[in-house]
Amino acid sequence: MEEPVPSFLLRADLSVLLKLLLDDGHQLHGPQVRDHAIVYSSITSIADLPSGYQDQQKPGYYHLDSDQNTRLFHWANGPQALKPLLYPAREVLWQAKRDANGAIQFIIPEQSIPKVAVIGVKSCDLAALKLQDKHFLEGEYVDPGYQARRKGLFLVAVNCSYAADTCFCVSTGDGPSAESGFDLALTELNEGFLIQVGSEKGLSVMDRLPLIDATQAQLTTAYEQGKAVKEMQTRRLAPISVGQLNNQREHPQWQDIAERCLACGNCTMVCPTCFCHHQSDELVMKGDESQHIREWDSCFGESHGELAGFQVRDSIKTRYQQWMIHKLDSWQEQYDRSGCTGCGRCMSWCPAEIDFVAEANTIGGADDE
Repeated sequence: MEEPVPSFLLRADLSVLLKLLLDDGHQLHGPQVRDHAIVYSSITSIADLPSGYQDQQKPGYYHLDSDQNTRLFHWANGPQALKPLLYPAREVLWQAKRDANGAIQFIIPEQSIPKVAVIGVKSCDLAALKLQDKHFLEGEYVDPGYQARRKGLFLVAVNCSYAADTCFCVSTGDGPSAESGFDLALTELNEGFLIQVGSEKGLSVMDRLPLIDATQAQLTTAYEQGKAVKEMQTRRLAPISVGQLNNQREHPQWQDIAERCLACGNCTMVCPTCFCHHQSDELVMKGDESQHIREWDSCFGESHGELAGFQVRDSIKTRYQQWMIHKLDSWQEQYDRSGCTGCGRCMSWCPAEIDFVAEANTIGGADDE
């Protein structure tokens, strides 16, 4: 049987895709420039997308250049991934109310959770989403809020046409092209988009688009573009086996990192897979009602290491060890893979300019090989 000819969406017809998603009842989110960075936020038209922008990144540095091209998705990433849309930074888990007779009722707050479609998702963030799914959906306990948001999510991936200096998804096996986890995937060329379907929901939308057959020239350009992006990535995170970093807790590089690290938690906030949190109760003035809050937290904070009044991680060194060893080493036992997808955000948004890949390679022994 002959393979079907790949489909192509002209650049001017991208607006049709956006309208279909809106007409299907989705809130539409996509990349846009805000505060000199590319972030995901609500959009309504192509005009909201970051046309002509390209990011420059290195440890401790993020900068956007404009008018470099005519494309909408020719950038690596910004400080956000999909995490804030599914796992909010602050969420009310339940409320407690005392009735007139003094009895306490525990109430799960009613939420109106809309369907959300996101356009411009990169492959490293699809891989991160798969890890979050393992944690929030596939364990012994399912998170109901995450489950409801995930059910209504429609994902339009865009294969990378550019890699920043901090990108290393090739070495983690998570990019630069999306292979699964999307509803639709686009490869942007100058004149439009090659389009690939990844789900029944995606097929339902694709069938209503004004598509044309892709030419051999377009397919060749897309192939060469993907090859070029891989070659742009000069950083390589060396393979790490279970226990490899944990067995190197006395390595002198940990102290070297600790003397530079500010323990600000930026790396954990921008990481697309981190999910540490703390919970607290907030009381109303009358004293007859409270709500139980979950908020993002970081293993770099002092309070995160307190257990029964005892501080189990009393130094920046031990906190950095907790983060890196958990992320790259012990997650493999929990989730069958490393917790790092090669996005590089932890380096770009680190004010101390710590090179996560270089440090991991040094401690893991890759520099000795």
